[in-house]
Amino acid sequence: MKLLRLLCRHKTALGLGGLSLFGVVLLYLAKCTSEGLKPSHGWGLPQQQSPARTGGVSGPHPPAAAPPPPPEESAFLAVLVASGPKYTERRSIIRSTWLSVAGRVPTGDVWFRFVVGTGGLTGEELHTLELEQSRHQDLLLLPDLRDSYENLTAKVLAMFVWLDQHLDFRFVLKADDDTFVRLDVLVEELRAKEPRRLYWGFFSGRARVKSGGKWKENAWLLCDYYLPYALGGGYVVSADLVHYLRLTQDYLNIWQAEDVSLGAWLAPVDVKRVHDSRFDTEYKSRGCNNKYIVTHKQSIEDMLEKHQTLAKEGKLCKEEIKLRLSYTYDWSVPPSQCCQRKDGIP
Repeated sequence: MKLLRLLCRHKTALGLGGLSLFGVVLLYLAKCTSEGLKPSHGWGLPQQQSPARTGGVSGPHPPAAAPPPPPEESAFLAVLVASGPKYTERRSIIRSTWLSVAGRVPTGDVWFRFVVGTGGLTGEELHTLELEQSRHQDLLLLPDLRDSYENLTAKVLAMFVWLDQHLDFRFVLKADDDTFVRLDVLVEELRAKEPRRLYWGFFSGRARVKSGGKWKENAWLLCDYYLPYALGGGYVVSADLVHYLRLTQDYLNIWQAEDVSLGAWLAPVDVKRVHDSRFDTEYKSRGCNNKYIVTHKQSIEDMLEKHQTLAKEGKLCKEEIKLRLSYTYDWSVPPSQCCQRKDGIP
């Protein structure tokens, strides 16, 4: 009875004490629950991967690289002319001859740049290029590349990578600064071609690997012939293949010759190789033919004469001249048998 009276006398205090104990228990349970929901580290269960990381290698993953910014400009045809720091006169002649046609085709159809590596140049050489750029705004300068024949393949790959990142285009013509191009004819013919997997030029499949001279290949181990490739005086590639080259650039072998390298890079790819004898792009010109679209190994005087003859007579040559026979590429036979020179071919 005494205990009962004591409980009744202090019932208010006991009620408050019970509520406090109940609150403590709730706080403890909440803490345990929250700890159990945290990812486990150390000796506990492995951390659960997010859906984006499942199936990959365990361990920390860096954030995905940000996609490149959208292209700044657009064009139907991009023209990249590989040039050197000292070839100011060649660039000037090209601007005033075959590249002047770019201003007469519909706006936005042709975009062009002369590509020059500026690594290792003197202050005076850089200043000269800066003056030229301020006047013409048509130089693509590659500051991380020393311009030399030994770096030509790396240069061509670098300019394709830059192009894919900065221009929305359908096709690209790669040419040298001693090449003359019928730009109007080229644009007209490209309008009829699908801008997909196109590799267009004058192909060779029977060229033996060079063992001496500036074309000597020390790293070529694929076979005793070069794989079929379009000769580097001028060729056209569709934009999707340029994009492919940018995506795979870190895996590509750099051989001595840029045109040989491009042929090898595209060898395993499902591309449409179009051999065209109107591309006079070998190591020396086959002459002058009014059907030619691209002519390599042209002097400044040759370019001026062709441009003036086109303007006055509407044809490329004052007189057609054949210095070497040409060939039609036979894709039905092994590459070493591909190219039999015959008369009657431009």
